[in-house]
Amino acid sequence: MILTDTHTHLCSEEFDQDRTEMMQRAIAAGISRFFIPSIDSTETQKMYDLEAQFPDNVRLMIGLHPCYVKDNYLEELAHVEAQLAQHKFYAIGEIGIDLYWDKTTLAIQKIAFQRQIQWAKQHGLAINIHCRDAFDEVFEVLELEKSPELFGIFHCFSGDLEQAQRAISYGLKLGIGGVATFKNGKIDQFLDQIPLEHIVLETDSPYLAPVPYRGKRNESSYTLLVAQKLAEIYQLPVTEIARVTTENSKAVYGI
Repeated sequence: MILTDTHTHLCSEEFDQDRTEMMQRAIAAGISRFFIPSIDSTETQKMYDLEAQFPDNVRLMIGLHPCYVKDNYLEELAHVEAQLAQHKFYAIGEIGIDLYWDKTTLAIQKIAFQRQIQWAKQHGLAINIHCRDAFDEVFEVLELEKSPELFGIFHCFSGDLEQAQRAISYGLKLGIGGVATFKNGKIDQFLDQIPLEHIVLETDSPYLAPVPYRGKRNESSYTLLVAQKLAEIYQLPVTEIARVTTENSKAVYGI
């Protein structure tokens, strides 16, 4: 059984003490591919080093995370553009809009989001979207950029059924992780109405650990727990969840 973690922050300092062991646990659990989102330029070299250490397993994205869209965002975007020209990436991400932490940067978050979508389309790459308290704003930008060239993953999807269907209409898969195991997560109540062909698995580790580890450090080996929860929701064998979601991830990331 092969599983894919389509979104895991393996370069996080929370793994600095045991990163290799954590990776080995995940590989032993059947997770064979790890897609690493970019935050900003400070993580780029660390990402390259991790890719070199695990060349058969680690795949990289490049992008400017909306929470890091600050006064220097044009310099950060220039860094993203420069990396695109010299390294192989599987997506541009994570990009999007976050109004939970800072509403004052909305205007430049929109600029950064739209510009990075345009680069993804130019390079034939997927996008990996971060959205927090900003569904309307994210959909506004996606509406401007919708086209056959637009595709990717709506990372850590936490919306309702209508928002899920709208995200899918833009060519996006839904990234499902630990939230699906939460009692108050809500998405488990309608997920079976979404065809499995639109779903990919993720952890967002070290954040959002699934039950029974909620509140603790998340790690990629817990992708298996997410798959088991989806097996319950869809009333399918976990091997089938693994097969379909891995095929979906291959389609998105071009593997």
